[in-house]
Formats: sequence, structure tokens, C-alpha cells
Amino acid sequence: METIRAAIDAGIAVIDTADFYGNGHNEWLIRQALRDGDRERVVISDKFGGLRDPAGRFIGLDARPVHVKSALAYSLQRLGTDYIDVYRPARLDPAVPIEDTVGAIAEMVEAGWVRHIGLSEVGVETIRRACAVHPIVDLQIEYSLFSRGVERSILGVCRELGVGITAYGVLAHGLLTGAYAGGGEVGHLPWFHGDNLGANLALVERLRVVAEARGVTVAQLAVAWVLAQGDDIVALVGASRPGRIADAVVAGGLVLSGAELAAIEAAVPVGAVAGTRYAAPLMALLDSER
Repeated sequence: METIRAAIDAGIAVIDTADFYGNGHNEWLIRQALRDGDRERVVISDKFGGLRDPAGRFIGLDARPVHVKSALAYSLQRLGTDYIDVYRPARLDPAVPIEDTVGAIAEMVEAGWVRHIGLSEVGVETIRRACAVHPIVDLQIEYSLFSRGVERSILGVCRELGVGITAYGVLAHGLLTGAYAGGGEVGHLPWFHGDNLGANLALVERLRVVAEARGVTVAQLAVAWVLAQGDDIVALVGASRPGRIADAVVAGGLVLSGAELAAIEAAVPVGAVAGTRYAAPLMALLDSER
């Protein structure tokens, strides 16, 4: 709770969560953290659709209209609020047309329980189809120096349609913190596998030279790079302790020069990262990667 309160006090305006984070506990924690007057100061972005079993394992997706409304009811209760600012399916449910999912959220917008509709990890066709049903405020998608697939076509289509980008994974699952020393393979993340890890850590060391010249950390430089890609981009930076908030605020305020941006691009050129974002079975589930 103290971390959330520190973020709000520092002027951070977006709190991102999902109803399956901690099986609802994360939403309840946000409710406990918000003080009198805080609700009007923050934007709560909430995802739904991810299904877990009692052991916490993911067991599927559900973005049917009936689930949209049921999940929203429980989220509103746990959050202790009468509206959610941005509501979005966590992933595309292949069994449900995106028009049906967005249409159900649009009914909740009309009823006043949702302010805006967002999407997460979907491709250009899905974005266009969703926008034809209701305006979409933003797309939540992985975007970092190590994950630039969004630049191929998704970013351009979003800008064409007036859809903002909420970038997650900006620190590449910890690789771009500059502090990862290697602790074994991470099963679903090929970046951490075998020779890939050494190659990717070498890229981080090249970034460290640029960061130290600016007097910031590798992580702060990585966040600043994402934000420098456009005024329509918001970066999600996870923080588990209040002390991390100050680092995030510094990163958010960095303005990189043209020379610094060129040096970053030279340190981590497009295509230089070894390995894919996720293992093949998980990549196959991402509409954004099709």
C-alpha cells in the first residue's frame, strides 16, 4: 500500500491492475491504498478475462459479454469504486469476436461503470474491428528496447486511429534493469536461455556506457527511451517498494537528446536481441504476433 501511496504522492497518475493479479488481491490492495481524494487523482486501468484455478495456474480466457459484466461487477466491489477508467480484455479470446467483447464493455460505458475501453496484445485487424464498434483509448502491449515488434505495423495503425500505447515490459523482464547477473533460465523467456542470455547481457553493458555518460541507470535510460518514442506512449514501470518510485519519476522526466537516442540505437540495434519474447506456444497465443 505504501508503494501505491508514494506513487500517487509523486504525481504518478496511472495504476494498472487485473482482476487475476493475486486472484483479486491486487484490486483489494488498491482499494486499501487509496485515501480520501485519491480516486479523482488517478486513472485505474483494469484487465479481465484471464482465468486461474485455485493453485494460481492460468487455465484459459473468457471475454464473453456475460463474463465482461460479471467480472466488472466483482472488480468494482474489490476496488471500492463506482467506475473504472480503462477496462480491457487481457488477451483476445479466440472463441469470442472482438466486436462482442467491445460491445459489452460499451454497454458498461453507457451505464457509467466504465469511462474508456482499452485493448491488450492484439494485432492490427483486431484493433480496426474494435474501433469500428467503439472508440478505443489505448492498446496495452509489450514495448522496450528488447521488444520492438509493435513498430512493424501496430504502432502506425494505432496512431492512424487515435489509439494511445500503454507500454509494459519496458525493462525486458528485468534484463534492462542493468542489475541482472544471471540466475538460471526462465522457462518461458528465450531471452534468458543458453547463449541468448550472454548475448543480451552484452547489449545491456553497451547501454550502460550511454547511461553512465548521462548519469542515470540503465533502467532509467530504458524507460526514457520508450517515452521518447512518442507523446502518445505511457510506460508502465513496476515497483514493489516505495524507494523505487523516485527512480521511476527520474526516468519519466528525462529528455534524451538526438545524440543520446542515436547512441542507444547503436547500442541495441533493431534485431540485435537474441531470442523471441516468449516460447513458441505462448507466442502463438498472442494476436499481436500474428
